[in-house]
Amino acid sequence: MEPRVDRGDTVTILITGGSGEIATAIRPFLQPRECRLLDLAPPTRPLRPGETFLQGDLTDVETVTEAARGADLVVHLGGYRQERDFDELLRVNIGGTRAVLEGARRAGTSRVLLASSVHAVGYATVEDSRRDPVVPVRPDSYYGVGKAALEALGSLYADRFSMVVVSARIAAFVPQPQDVRGLSLWCSPADLARLVRACEEFSESGHRVVWGVSANSRDWVRPDAGNTIGFHPHDDAEIFAGDLDAAPFDPDLDAETPLGGDSVIRDRPLGTDWDPRNEGPAASPAGHLAR
Repeated sequence: MEPRVDRGDTVTILITGGSGEIATAIRPFLQPRECRLLDLAPPTRPLRPGETFLQGDLTDVETVTEAARGADLVVHLGGYRQERDFDELLRVNIGGTRAVLEGARRAGTSRVLLASSVHAVGYATVEDSRRDPVVPVRPDSYYGVGKAALEALGSLYADRFSMVVVSARIAAFVPQPQDVRGLSLWCSPADLARLVRACEEFSESGHRVVWGVSANSRDWVRPDAGNTIGFHPHDDAEIFAGDLDAAPFDPDLDAETPLGGDSVIRDRPLGTDWDPRNEGPAASPAGHLAR
């Protein structure tokens, strides 16, 4: 990863959901920044130089306000990472996003990166996303509704308070793609860290929706919106194609495929968690696995 443009002082980032999968994966790529990790549970990996753990609930505005004081950027990764009962998602994912934006505003931190999801547009097709850099909201689940609300809250705070807010629709954030579909939607830890860095440098107020996806050869989404804020992913999931016995890429075969994958299946009950690993504290972070 190329070095950060020198801005004089060390950059300070507050990461909500700082003990979870995404934060844990990108932390090595964020040094020498000072990272404050806000979560209910402590990190599973030792803190590095410049890292601080802050135990607290992201749904509490005062907690976020104090954690964000003096930060250059807030990266909001906290919340349930998959489908849940609607009331739980309302409290943690939607209410938590409001608390994070309000806390950042009160603390005087004008830059915020929000972790949205492919599930905010799960009923859109590959053809839709190849045609439109920013696909209109079409959630595939209550979880997707929560991410659509996250984007709407980001837009509100950006417009009302002249903040710089980026909503990143993260798709398949895993160490490596787990299936052929992942070859089109994979986001590497290094590329997500590149997105964080782009957000810390971007200074034009307003709300922008971008894809949190790597530069995959079997691309299902367009990089245009990310490019406009200085996000240029480098990694390509194609290096894993042999491990998955993937057939040669044929874009015409994918055109009508829904971005949300199995989440659009009609007999999948709304509000039922589709990931059995998803246990633990409510404010633990999001993996945004595209299933």
